[in-house]
Amino acid sequence: MTEITSPAAAAGSLIWHDSELLECTSVIPEGPNVATFCFRAPSGAMFDYLPGQFLTLELPVPGGPLYRTYTISSSPSRPLAISVTVKAQADSLGTRWMLDNLEPGMRIKAMGPAGVFSHKLAPCDKYLLISAGSGITPMMSMVTYMFDQGSEPDVVLINCAKRPSEIIFRDRLEHMASRVPGIDLKFVVGTNDRFKVWTGYQGRLNQVMLGLMAPDYLEREVFCCGPEEFMQAVRDALTALGFDMTRYHQESFHAPAATAAEVPVLDDVVPDETETAEIYFLHSDVRTRCTETDTVLNAARSAGLNIPSGCTFGVCGTCKIKKTAGEVHMVHSGGISEDDIEAGYILACCSHPMGKVEVEV
Repeated sequence: MTEITSPAAAAGSLIWHDSELLECTSVIPEGPNVATFCFRAPSGAMFDYLPGQFLTLELPVPGGPLYRTYTISSSPSRPLAISVTVKAQADSLGTRWMLDNLEPGMRIKAMGPAGVFSHKLAPCDKYLLISAGSGITPMMSMVTYMFDQGSEPDVVLINCAKRPSEIIFRDRLEHMASRVPGIDLKFVVGTNDRFKVWTGYQGRLNQVMLGLMAPDYLEREVFCCGPEEFMQAVRDALTALGFDMTRYHQESFHAPAATAAEVPVLDDVVPDETETAEIYFLHSDVRTRCTETDTVLNAARSAGLNIPSGCTFGVCGTCKIKKTAGEVHMVHSGGISEDDIEAGYILACCSHPMGKVEVEV
């Protein structure tokens, strides 16, 4: 692997090592239970790391030190300081301690930087960065690095949040995007803030949105960070769209990989065109064979049966039917509720039979 050298290292400057404590210089509120902690090296050393890497902090919580890993949200193109942006969850211990106790002037021990989640380790002409919540932190580091390079990048950044007021780094990202046309910024929110207008994308990120926001997604190197279920949904959508998943990279909230050997192998369910499936249409008393890459809707049509349908993309919900037996791989775009899925319903247009399946048609 080609060694990447930061501007600080190239200049021969004194580089910070984790044997030196970090001194907190500022605490910046970013949103509800979210803050950025900025640090410097008391010796004046510069920071050498790759955009997207992480630090492990030793936090002096009551009862003994606690070790927590946080993605670096600053960029190595600005090597005089280093920052992490943290979000406290309901059960947070270390992050809660930081928000309540860590103040400018305090010094803590940090280990690293480490990690292989960086666009610098996957050189490409075009990038697609997809994140949710505080998963924006490594993306912020990468985009800032691209911005600081001075040349125009080709990057689409999609960030999902519960509501507009909870979009982390919104102002800073919009500032960079307003100065560099090659930074294409997209936000998706679950719901509006009260008494404020939101005219952007709303709902769950899906294949339709992805195609609208980044029409050339097949040509891009994809980086994804967020909750596990969010990243699973992104992988399912990309797989269903025919994306080359060797060009997909993800970082986990809970277990970021320090080396390439620690990157987990993704064992997702992917329909196989060489595998045979069988669908029994119960009310019609018709049984038909197909492949796993066929949809239930297409199999029904091939068997001469009619399932009402509209968009054929998992949005409208017209083709919702009851599955009474077997398993399907369904990647929808918001056209069915979780309650319906729990009750056994599927959307025929985006459900692929895995083995033997029975449906009420």
